[in-house]
Amino acid sequence: QVQLQESGPGLVKPSQTLSLTCTVSGGSITTNYYYWSWIRQPPGKGLEWMGAIAYSGTTYYSPSLKSRTSISRDTSKNQFTLQLSSVTPEDTAVYYCATRRGLPNWNLNEFDYWGQGTQVTVSS
Repeated sequence: QVQLQESGPGLVKPSQTLSLTCTVSGGSITTNYYYWSWIRQPPGKGLEWMGAIAYSGTTYYSPSLKSRTSISRDTSKNQFTLQLSSVTPEDTAVYYCATRRGLPNWNLNEFDYWGQGTQVTVSS
């Protein structure tokens, strides 16, 4: 059973860069056809897919966030990370990492495993 755990600061100041890490256990992030995503849910709103890194290292980004988002990985630690730059209070959300096997399809109903989520607040 794949398990994912998000970690990172819970409070970020406006204009700074938000950085989160997802640690994966029970499976390798390089296993063929697995896609490792970041998803967020602002208060009172729905889930939003932000981007992903594939088993191959290829990255995919939401067009609306692409200019501010970077996803990378450390295969030696079986981790992948999210960096979101120039944050504003509108980036306040619960951030999740999740994975799915198959094609690079970002239908939120088709993710196989999710982390528990971590609250990030953007405030001065």
